[in-house]
Amino acid sequence: MTIDKRTLLAMLAGAAGGGLAIALMEVFATFAAFPLFAVPFATSIVLVMGSPEAQAAQPRALVGGHLVSTLVGLVVLTVIGPGPWAAAVAVGLAILAMQLTGTFHPPAGIDPLLVVGNNLSWTFLIAPVGAGAVMLALFAFVWHLAVRRYDWPHRWW
Repeated sequence: MTIDKRTLLAMLAGAAGGGLAIALMEVFATFAAFPLFAVPFATSIVLVMGSPEAQAAQPRALVGGHLVSTLVGLVVLTVIGPGPWAAAVAVGLAILAMQLTGTFHPPAGIDPLLVVGNNLSWTFLIAPVGAGAVMLALFAFVWHLAVRRYDWPHRWW
Protein backbone atom coordinates (compact mmCIF):
# COMPACT_ATOMS: atom_id res chain seq x y z
CA MET A 1 0.00 0.00 0.00
CA THR A 2 1.41 3.35 -1.04
CA ILE A 3 0.41 6.47 0.89
CA ASP A 4 1.22 9.92 -0.41
CA LYS A 5 2.61 12.58 1.90
CA ARG A 6 -0.63 14.60 2.07
CA THR A 7 -2.68 11.53 3.01
CA LEU A 8 -0.13 10.52 5.63
CA LEU A 9 -0.20 14.00 7.18
CA ALA A 10 -4.01 13.92 7.27
CA MET A 11 -3.88 10.52 8.98
CA LEU A 12 -1.36 11.74 11.54
CA ALA A 13 -3.41 14.88 12.23
CA GLY A 14 -6.55 12.79 12.69
CA ALA A 15 -4.74 10.41 15.03
CA ALA A 16 -3.27 13.27 17.07
CA GLY A 17 -6.65 14.99 17.27
CA GLY A 18 -8.32 11.77 18.34
CA GLY A 19 -5.77 11.21 21.07
CA LEU A 20 -6.09 14.78 22.30
CA ALA A 21 -9.90 14.61 22.27
CA ILE A 22 -9.86 11.40 24.33
CA ALA A 23 -7.41 12.97 26.78
CA LEU A 24 -9.68 16.00 27.20
CA MET A 25 -12.71 13.76 27.72
CA GLU A 26 -10.81 11.83 30.38
CA VAL A 27 -9.89 15.09 32.14
CA PHE A 28 -13.54 16.15 32.11
CA ALA A 29 -14.60 12.72 33.38
CA THR A 30 -12.16 12.94 36.26
CA PHE A 31 -13.05 16.55 37.03
CA ALA A 32 -16.77 15.79 36.97
CA ALA A 33 -16.27 12.55 38.94
CA PHE A 34 -18.34 10.83 36.25
CA PRO A 35 -16.47 7.78 34.95
CA LEU A 36 -18.90 7.17 32.07
CA PHE A 37 -18.30 10.61 30.55
CA ALA A 38 -15.88 9.44 27.87
CA VAL A 39 -17.53 6.10 27.11
CA PRO A 40 -20.19 7.31 24.66
CA PHE A 41 -17.64 9.39 22.76
CA ALA A 42 -14.59 7.16 22.33
CA THR A 43 -15.72 5.65 19.03
CA SER A 44 -17.34 8.93 17.98
CA ILE A 45 -13.95 10.59 18.28
CA VAL A 46 -12.37 7.90 16.12
CA LEU A 47 -15.04 8.40 13.46
CA VAL A 48 -15.06 12.21 13.49
CA MET A 49 -11.28 12.56 13.51
CA GLY A 50 -10.42 9.58 11.29
CA SER A 51 -13.21 9.76 8.69
CA PRO A 52 -14.45 13.36 8.83
CA GLU A 53 -16.02 13.09 5.38
CA ALA A 54 -18.41 10.31 6.44
CA GLN A 55 -22.09 11.21 6.80
CA ALA A 56 -22.08 9.64 10.27
CA ALA A 57 -19.24 12.00 11.27
CA GLN A 58 -21.19 15.19 10.55
CA PRO A 59 -22.59 17.26 13.46
CA ARG A 60 -26.24 16.33 12.79
CA ALA A 61 -25.40 12.65 13.13
CA LEU A 62 -22.88 13.14 15.93
CA VAL A 63 -25.01 15.29 18.21
CA GLY A 64 -28.42 14.10 17.06
CA GLY A 65 -27.48 10.43 17.13
CA HIS A 66 -26.24 10.61 20.71
CA LEU A 67 -29.29 12.58 21.87
CA VAL A 68 -31.81 10.35 20.06
CA SER A 69 -30.17 7.12 21.24
CA THR A 70 -29.93 8.28 24.82
CA LEU A 71 -33.52 9.46 24.78
CA VAL A 72 -34.64 6.06 23.49
CA GLY A 73 -32.66 4.35 26.25
CA LEU A 74 -34.24 6.56 28.90
CA VAL A 75 -37.75 5.92 27.58
CA VAL A 76 -37.17 2.15 27.49
CA LEU A 77 -35.69 2.25 30.99
CA THR A 78 -38.74 4.17 32.22
CA VAL A 79 -41.25 1.84 30.54
CA ILE A 80 -39.56 -1.56 30.89
CA GLY A 81 -36.97 -1.04 33.61
CA PRO A 82 -33.34 -2.13 33.74
CA GLY A 83 -32.14 -5.47 32.48
CA PRO A 84 -30.36 -7.17 29.61
CA TRP A 85 -33.53 -7.64 27.50
CA ALA A 86 -34.51 -4.03 28.00
CA ALA A 87 -31.01 -2.98 26.92
CA ALA A 88 -31.33 -5.08 23.77
CA VAL A 89 -34.72 -3.52 22.97
CA ALA A 90 -33.32 -0.04 23.61
CA VAL A 91 -30.37 -0.52 21.24
CA GLY A 92 -32.63 -1.90 18.50
CA LEU A 93 -35.09 0.97 18.87
CA ALA A 94 -32.24 3.49 18.95
CA ILE A 95 -30.98 2.20 15.60
CA LEU A 96 -34.46 2.63 14.14
CA ALA A 97 -34.92 6.07 15.71
CA MET A 98 -31.58 7.33 14.38
CA GLN A 99 -32.42 6.09 10.89
CA LEU A 100 -35.88 7.69 10.97
CA THR A 101 -34.52 11.04 12.18
CA GLY A 102 -31.56 11.20 9.80
CA THR A 103 -29.13 11.14 12.72
CA PHE A 104 -27.54 7.72 12.18
CA HIS A 105 -24.28 7.66 14.14
CA PRO A 106 -23.20 4.06 14.88
CA PRO A 107 -21.07 4.93 17.94
CA ALA A 108 -24.21 6.31 19.62
CA GLY A 109 -25.55 2.76 19.78
CA ILE A 110 -23.77 2.34 23.11
CA ASP A 111 -25.78 5.13 24.74
CA PRO A 112 -29.01 3.18 25.35
CA LEU A 113 -26.96 0.20 26.51
CA LEU A 114 -25.25 2.42 29.10
CA VAL A 115 -28.53 4.01 30.16
CA VAL A 116 -30.45 0.78 30.65
CA GLY A 117 -27.50 -1.30 31.86
CA ASN A 118 -26.54 1.24 34.51
CA ASN A 119 -30.04 2.49 35.37
CA LEU A 120 -28.98 6.07 34.60
CA SER A 121 -31.11 9.13 35.26
CA TRP A 122 -32.56 11.60 32.78
CA THR A 123 -29.76 14.03 33.58
CA PHE A 124 -27.43 11.74 31.56
CA LEU A 125 -29.14 13.14 28.45
CA ILE A 126 -27.92 16.67 29.22
CA ALA A 127 -24.57 15.87 30.81
CA PRO A 128 -22.59 14.09 29.70
CA VAL A 129 -24.34 13.21 26.43
CA GLY A 130 -25.66 16.53 25.13
CA ALA A 131 -22.78 18.60 26.44
CA GLY A 132 -20.18 16.04 25.39
CA ALA A 133 -21.51 15.68 21.84
CA VAL A 134 -21.58 19.45 21.34
CA MET A 135 -18.08 19.80 22.81
CA LEU A 136 -16.80 17.07 20.50
CA ALA A 137 -18.36 18.75 17.46
CA LEU A 138 -16.76 22.07 18.43
CA PHE A 139 -13.40 20.42 19.07
CA ALA A 140 -13.55 18.66 15.68
CA PHE A 141 -14.46 21.92 13.95
CA VAL A 142 -11.50 23.78 15.46
CA TRP A 143 -9.08 20.87 15.01
CA HIS A 144 -9.95 20.19 11.39
CA LEU A 145 -9.85 23.87 10.51
CA ALA A 146 -6.70 24.84 12.43
CA VAL A 147 -4.56 21.72 12.26
CA ARG A 148 -5.69 19.68 9.27
CA ARG A 149 -6.74 22.67 7.16
CA TYR A 150 -9.79 20.58 6.30
CA ASP A 151 -13.20 22.11 5.77
CA TRP A 152 -15.30 20.27 8.35
CA PRO A 153 -18.19 19.82 8.59
CA HIS A 154 -19.68 19.44 5.15
CA ARG A 155 -22.86 20.77 6.71
CA TRP A 156 -23.84 21.59 10.28
CA TRP A 157 -27.36 20.24 10.27
